[in-house]
Order: sequence, then structure tokens, then C-alpha cells
Amino acid sequence: MWLALAFVSAFFLGCYDISKKKSVHNNAVIPVLFLNTLFCALLLSPLVLISALSPSTLEGTVGYVPSVSWSAHGYIFIKSIIVLTSWIFGYFAVKHLPLTITGPINATRPVITLVGALLIFGERLNLYQWIGVIITIISFFLLSLSGKKEGISFHKNKWVFFMILAAISGAASGLYDKFLMQQFSSTAVQFWFNTYQCLLMAVVVIALWYPKRGKNTPFEWKWSILLVSLFLTIADFVYFYALTDSDAMISIVSMVRRSSVLVSFAGGVLFFHEKNLKGKALDLVLIVVAMFFLYLGTK
Repeated sequence: MWLALAFVSAFFLGCYDISKKKSVHNNAVIPVLFLNTLFCALLLSPLVLISALSPSTLEGTVGYVPSVSWSAHGYIFIKSIIVLTSWIFGYFAVKHLPLTITGPINATRPVITLVGALLIFGERLNLYQWIGVIITIISFFLLSLSGKKEGISFHKNKWVFFMILAAISGAASGLYDKFLMQQFSSTAVQFWFNTYQCLLMAVVVIALWYPKRGKNTPFEWKWSILLVSLFLTIADFVYFYALTDSDAMISIVSMVRRSSVLVSFAGGVLFFHEKNLKGKALDLVLIVVAMFFLYLGTK
């Protein structure tokens, strides 16, 4: 069940990537990110209100949001900082790089998560799973070759560096999720970490972006900003619920979630008319093959 949920999450994560690219295109990144966190918190707020005013309505379901202790709030706040760090780097990278480049780079995030899962949680992979991991790593190097054809040097381009930093901090978040979901309500964690992110981004908007808004890219409202929050909320909701399963392996869930690149790649072709598709398609095929071996490894 947890593997099926991971694939569902991957689909909506790909839709999120497309909407994010659309939202930050020729637009100010910081306010878009702030609105994203705000809408994510608002989308879950009805569950919080129902859980507080009429607990029996949702109690015993994944939609129930229980109260959490102050120590739990501390753990969730740490997650907020980690995720926000990943998002800030990731949003700027997505704005300046083709989606057919950022998607596959992000798809390598599970390799970092895998190392952490082996060292921290003692997870062990079988032969099929190791084959999937190795193929994913190979796809990253092939992607770097595709990027050079578009004048994107993986060694010198700062936006590639931003995307790599986003992937590293995102991997750290994934490992932390495994701990959080075994300790606290998945829905409570999702609501509160979005709320804390919103508050942190409000400070960034007021203190850093707003005073200098005239010197940077202007902000323009786009309906795709709302879709970013909707798709991300669904993707995270399903993902967090998958991790509540004691048998769920974060190394595998993280790998499967990166299959979202299939959706984002299609979006890059259909909506943004990105180029050099032949070379990137090979990378995409390798990722599909890697996901297949990961699936075999869980049978």
C-alpha cells in the first residue's frame, strides 16, 4: 500500500513542478513562495477546525488533526526550516533552468536519502533495488551532458548549484520525515510545518523583498500559484500517510517520488517547448527503468 501511495504522490508532485515553473516564469520568486506556503496552510485549515470543534467527525481517520505538544512543535519547526531552505534554492533554480534539466536533477535526491537511510535507519536494499539506484546515478551524469548542449555547465552554472543544494536539503527533509511520521500525526505535521513556513516567509517578504521590490523582477498574480499549493498539498498528504506504515522504506519511497520527473518532463515539452529532447529522453528512459527495478525489489 505504501508503495502505491508513493506513486500517487509522484504524479501530483510532477503536476506541482509544472505549476511551479509556470508561476515563477518572469515573476518574483519570493512572493510566489510566500503565497504557496499560505495557501498550503489554508487548504488544510478546515481539517484543523473540524478536528477541534467536532473531534468525533474525523477521529480515527487520516484527516484528523490532533493537538501536539510543545516539544513536537519544536521538531516540526526544524522541518519547516529544512524544507524552506530547499524550496528557496529550488524555486530560483526552476526559474532560470529548463524543467527538463531541474526535474532529473531533483530525481537524484533519493540517492542522498538512500545513504542516510542505510546509515541512520539501517534499511537494507536487495539486488533489484540496488540496480535501480545505480541506474538513477548513471542518469544524472547523462543529464549533465545534455545540459552542456544548451550552454548549461554543471560545474559553473550557479542555478545548477542551487538545484543541487535544494536536492541535498530536500533529502535531509525526507530522512527527517521518516522520524516524524513514526512519532506524530502526519496531518498535524503537514499543517503546522506549512504554517511555520508561511510565518517565516512573511518575515522574508516584509524584511527583504518588499523594500527592494522596485529593483527586482516585479510580482504578477497567476492562477498557477494556487495550483502549486493544491498539487503540493495532495502530494505531501499522500506521502506523509505512506510513511506512517511501519514497513515503509524511506529510501524506496523517496526514489519512487522522483518518478515525478515523468510528469514534469512532459510538461516541459508541452507547455514550455523545451529543446534537446532526444538526449534528455534517454535519461528519462533510464529513470523509468530504475523505477521498474525498485518496484520489483518491493515485491
